[in-house]
Amino acid sequence: MAPRSSWKGFLRLSLVSVPVKAFTANSSDRSEIALNQLHKECHSRIRYQKVCPIHGEVEKDEIVSGYEYTKGQYVEVNPDEVEKLRPESDKSVSFKGFIPAGRIDAMYFKGRSYFLVPDGPMGQKPYTLLRECMVEEDVHAIGEVVISGREQLVLLRPHEQLLSMSVLSLDSQVKKAAIFEDEIVKTDYTEDEVKLTKMLIDATKLDEFDYSEFKDDYVEKLTALIQAKVEGSEIVTPPAVEERPVVNLLEALKQSVAEASKSSKKMATSGKKKTQRKVAGSSKRVAKKMAPSGSSVSRPVPTASKSRKKKA
Repeated sequence: MAPRSSWKGFLRLSLVSVPVKAFTANSSDRSEIALNQLHKECHSRIRYQKVCPIHGEVEKDEIVSGYEYTKGQYVEVNPDEVEKLRPESDKSVSFKGFIPAGRIDAMYFKGRSYFLVPDGPMGQKPYTLLRECMVEEDVHAIGEVVISGREQLVLLRPHEQLLSMSVLSLDSQVKKAAIFEDEIVKTDYTEDEVKLTKMLIDATKLDEFDYSEFKDDYVEKLTALIQAKVEGSEIVTPPAVEERPVVNLLEALKQSVAEASKSSKKMATSGKKKTQRKVAGSSKRVAKKMAPSGSSVSRPVPTASKSRKKKA
């Protein structure tokens, strides 16, 4: 089934309007396992009731919203009053300006992103033109848009052949690193420590990075745990690896560099062997295809010495 767009509107840049559709880029994790709270004694599921300390349990239509402006004192706020405060949804992303690519730190990303695609034939040309010019100029765009009744700050950027839109946190919503800088103590280090640290970084650099290799195996482990519980198996917990404190930094760096170098060599050797096996396998397949029908690929005949050894 084709994905449904979560938003439709326009990219509004001065007098230019580009009709677009937005599709959420974040996959909903339907494989996530939810655990229920149970009563330890009888395993009955725990239920929650909405209770007033004076009148006991209350119905949903008896509940209103309020704000505690001082201890024990509330002012009632009507949902209709809140709704009037929301900005009008004009269904457009208003461009506030372009900035150099990479200017926004990842700390400001809220984790909600969308793919934008042209909505109809009329949007194809201006959409493609805008994306290509942003790529050539190496810029991203800051914009504002109303999503789910709230005005959001967003970053628009080229992503492969599309434009993407990511929701950003406001500056006031992100803590500043300066708050924690007094936790850092200025220290001195030797030239050898600097050299070995750089060697360690260089030894562990990835020539190729495939993001898809990283998996969340929590669900698989939890599923196996639940299945074992259902089957009545004993759960075995592996011993925790003891982290030894670093006493001699220089010695720890030397050992780390040595281990990283060994690991790199093993990976290189393994990759070479895999390549050789692939080449050998493909050569055999080619030989079979090239052989005339009814014939077989010739194989080396065992020598007399080898035959005598087998008999012996």
